Amino acid sequence: MKDSFRVAFCGLISALAVVLMLVTSIFPAGTYALPCFSGILLTAVVVEFGEKWAFGAYFAVAALSVLLAGDKEAAVYFTAFLGFYPILKSCIEKLRSKALQYVIKYAVFNVCIIAAFTVCKFVLAIPDEEFTLFGFYVPWAFLLLGEFVFFFYDKCVTILVYRYITALRPKIFKK
Repeated sequence: MKDSFRVAFCGLISALAVVLMLVTSIFPAGTYALPCFSGILLTAVVVEFGEKWAFGAYFAVAALSVLLAGDKEAAVYFTAFLGFYPILKSCIEKLRSKALQYVIKYAVFNVCIIAAFTVCKFVLAIPDEEFTLFGFYVPWAFLLLGEFVFFFYDKCVTILVYRYITALRPKIFKK
């Protein structure tokens, strides 16, 4: 494919991802869900053109999200993990050992989420009330809950990539 088509395709996917990130300020649940969907959009770039092009699109979306998104916490979560994980997932899954894949995936998840929490807490000054449950300050409980959610998120990304390849891709790229 010509580079102009690649740039246009990546630009279109990036624009859709940025729009989702801009919508995070409208929907309270969007802080977590919309960065997930924005990152999943980048899997189309991975499938079509590889990780190099996808990381370029990720950096564009991350920069625009940090600058333009009303919900800065969502921009941090996108930038720190949800934006690049679907791209990194394709690299990790090239390894033969499933056990090693999961160890790397969970290590990346934990490091990135703890870093995102730290940025939200100390740079964005997110109040402690955001990390309380029944009056108790429990960020570690949220991390543990995140471990379970991440397992399902990882499976959903796999299913969505499969559906893109089998159902949507043939309609987009008719020969």
